[in-house]
Amino acid sequence: MESARVIAGLARMVHDVGLAEELAQDALVLALEQWPKSGVPDNPGAWLMLTAKHRAIDQLRRRTRYEQKLEEVGRDMERRQESAEAELDDVLDDHIGDDLLRLLFTACHPVLPTEGRLALTLRLLGGLTTEEIARAFLVPEPTVGQRIFRAKRTLSDKQVRIEMPAPGELADRLSSVLEVIYLIFNEGYSATGGDDWMRPSLCEEALRLGRILAELMPQEAEAHGLVALMEIQASRTGARTGPNGEPVLLLDQDRGQWDRLLIRRGLAALARAESLGTLGPYGLQAAIAACHARALAAEDTDWERMAALYLVLAHLAPSPVVELNRAVAVAMAEGPARGLEIVDGLVTERLLREYPQLPAVRGDLLARLGRSAEAREEFLRAAALTRNERERALFLARAGAAAV
Repeated sequence: MESARVIAGLARMVHDVGLAEELAQDALVLALEQWPKSGVPDNPGAWLMLTAKHRAIDQLRRRTRYEQKLEEVGRDMERRQESAEAELDDVLDDHIGDDLLRLLFTACHPVLPTEGRLALTLRLLGGLTTEEIARAFLVPEPTVGQRIFRAKRTLSDKQVRIEMPAPGELADRLSSVLEVIYLIFNEGYSATGGDDWMRPSLCEEALRLGRILAELMPQEAEAHGLVALMEIQASRTGARTGPNGEPVLLLDQDRGQWDRLLIRRGLAALARAESLGTLGPYGLQAAIAACHARALAAEDTDWERMAALYLVLAHLAPSPVVELNRAVAVAMAEGPARGLEIVDGLVTERLLREYPQLPAVRGDLLARLGRSAEAREEFLRAAALTRNERERALFLARAGAAAV
């Protein structure tokens, strides 16, 4: 997330998201060249920011746009340079005081379509590749690349400043901001690609942004609902992987390793959301996660309540992924045959064609019904779809077990 912090600080200085990203990349390249020779500095983040800041000032001096910026603010060149440096030192003095959150709301500006806001923010603040974002959105990778390019160009063409919207405009952008934070957390919680099952730094950054957002908008139930969901999910981090980094499924986890402090914080945030009115999609997901958190053992889980909550969520925010998750809860509450009925109704869903969890869930239900050969084929299909090496190994192991 160091790159995101540098980009956010630079964006406030140069008022250009694309230029800020270029400058940050230049600083990172320079670090790769110099640090092996001189050693890593005590504060790498400060070194990157200072290096990028100097390059930004040089760029502004050379470009005619720098003169235009001076005319807009009515300052001479020397004062503009001093102001640029002061902005980087004093960014915590406004009503938010957080560069990343400021950039988050800017990337969710109304001039951008929703899909552009999400893709750009995940790229800049989440540090995700276009491939990872594509899998999060279940869309082709070139589509995501185009969205990011168009979003940067629009912000530049419209001369959108990197700043927080006025308090009266915050609510209008809240839904996009919440979704971005949610997707960043999800990528950290279950990495779509690579060798690691989780990316804890992304979870931590999403939690940090979510907590700040909830403090900023204390009367917004969904802000507290999202924080509740992330706190409860994050409480399982220590139990989600085995000694060698292999995934441990929820029902097999040692609940003694769950972080009770995070659970208490999550339940408190959920109670806060409930006190503000009817739960929205994030609050409902938090309530579902709370069913797991409140059960000291897997067999104590209130699956009936969870299935009922999923039914409400499916009505409020319908999606094939929600329906797939509902099928799991129904299978636990009413039996695998009932869950399989729901899953079989999803096999033709276009958005789930390359979603590995669909065949994985179907394989699990088939295995529970004693249909081992069919279960094996489903687990192999799931293994072929996933880009995460840890998850692939899990699916292959389950396929092997089903064949026995």
